[in-house]
Amino acid sequence: MKQKKREDVDGWLIIDKPKGMGSTEVVGKTRWLLNANKNGHTGTLDPFATGVLPIAFGEATKLVPFVTEGEKEYEFVIKWGEQTSTDDIEGEVVARSSKIPNREEIIAALPCFIGTITQIPPIYSAIKINGQQAYKLARKGQNVDMPPRQVEIYALELLEIGTDTAKFRVKCSKGTYVRTLGRDLAIKLGTVGHLIELRRTKCGIFDLNSKILLDSLEKMEYVEERRKFLLPIETSLRDIAEIAVSAEDALKLMHGQGLSPKGFDIQPSENPVAAKFGDCLIALVRIDERKISPIRVFNLNKIKEKTDVDNK
Repeated sequence: MKQKKREDVDGWLIIDKPKGMGSTEVVGKTRWLLNANKNGHTGTLDPFATGVLPIAFGEATKLVPFVTEGEKEYEFVIKWGEQTSTDDIEGEVVARSSKIPNREEIIAALPCFIGTITQIPPIYSAIKINGQQAYKLARKGQNVDMPPRQVEIYALELLEIGTDTAKFRVKCSKGTYVRTLGRDLAIKLGTVGHLIELRRTKCGIFDLNSKILLDSLEKMEYVEERRKFLLPIETSLRDIAEIAVSAEDALKLMHGQGLSPKGFDIQPSENPVAAKFGDCLIALVRIDERKISPIRVFNLNKIKEKTDVDNK
């Protein structure tokens, strides 16, 4: 059977990643389901983790760095008394303790992990050491020296407590390893522990309100039906400032040319600004006192058609 030709598809698909699938696997699956030329994910989730995995299609892939930089939110469950080689359910038990912390002890320890903290990421991670991913070196039995990193924990709260488990919610910066947070919290409490559940509930501006299950997409018969769940490219930019540009200025930005800031009612900004022509996103720009410079330019067909019409 002849393979159907892939098509240009633009927008965001917010997948509720199932347990057992890697993020790259989800990217490949959704590319096939939507018959798309190009897509990619923002922020890797471990195979045992579930939750919000934004998938960018087409022109939305240009915005992946901006979403990846955003705040993340997770819910996770620690099992006390056992530490594993991977700090989650996928590793072998490497240490045990009979100490099970109580509610008061846990609550008292949480402030130590709020603010700027230093983490030593797990050796079973995708961080590159001398050009190779750490987990590949670890699987070969090589000693892996993980460099410490600073991350921001904006909030950390205890949600539930069980016989030998506790459930938490954390709001954190890009680069935070929740597995490491669980391991270090257990050590702070005089015991050991590992994550048995991890669910991302927010990634940048995307949360579970916009999510769809892979199973639900697979049950849809037609590609067009699946594409109805795509969110517009601009969805990821709803919290940033905008400027309106003319058709002439839109074409200049699309060709990589800068604009004079005179005539635009906006102050210089270190943060990206969305330049729009009508309802069409033209570019992300940087604005200083002398120039409006394009950072990311979008080449959607509807933009070309609209600007061509307005320039006739």
